[in-house]
Amino acid sequence: MATSTPNQYPVKLSNVQRRRLTALTRTSRAPVGKLRRAQVLLLSDHRRPGGHLSRAQISDVLGMHVNTVDRIRRRFALEGEVPTLNRKARTTPPIPRKFDGRAEAQIVAICCSQAPEGRTRWTLRLIVDELKKRRIVTSVSPETIRKTLKKTNCSLGEKNAGASRKEIARGSSRKWKKSSISTKRNPAQKSR
Repeated sequence: MATSTPNQYPVKLSNVQRRRLTALTRTSRAPVGKLRRAQVLLLSDHRRPGGHLSRAQISDVLGMHVNTVDRIRRRFALEGEVPTLNRKARTTPPIPRKFDGRAEAQIVAICCSQAPEGRTRWTLRLIVDELKKRRIVTSVSPETIRKTLKKTNCSLGEKNAGASRKEIARGSSRKWKKSSISTKRNPAQKSR
């Protein structure tokens, strides 16, 4: 990466920006990276009382590389205050998704189908083997299958595994009725 010239991107904060950044650094309720970027902007400000610091001075004071100081200044000059303070959002995830919507639908269809002969229900290993047999994936871990099933609310442990849960009405369950009866207060008991 090419180094930038020291004053190529001068930082000139308005009074409102300076107050906002000063308040941010004093409250310390923000992520450390955001605080450090705010400190760089405050120390780089050309309207700072006592004058602005050079990039080498800022890097010494804050313990960061001069290129980092330059990147923060450049981003402020080109994009503004908010994008500079906030961390860039990733455009792609660090690990690409193993399954798309079509593959997830296949997993749910497998779970809802009849279990293999000799088995009472599908296991994660059986689903992995079935996906390989259908050539949906070449390799996948059972944990990935578990997470996908959890995301789709499909449970392997229930008697009727499906993609949607069966909701129990509030008063229809025996356990619910028993628990509501047992929690009633006896009028003879003293309140504490």
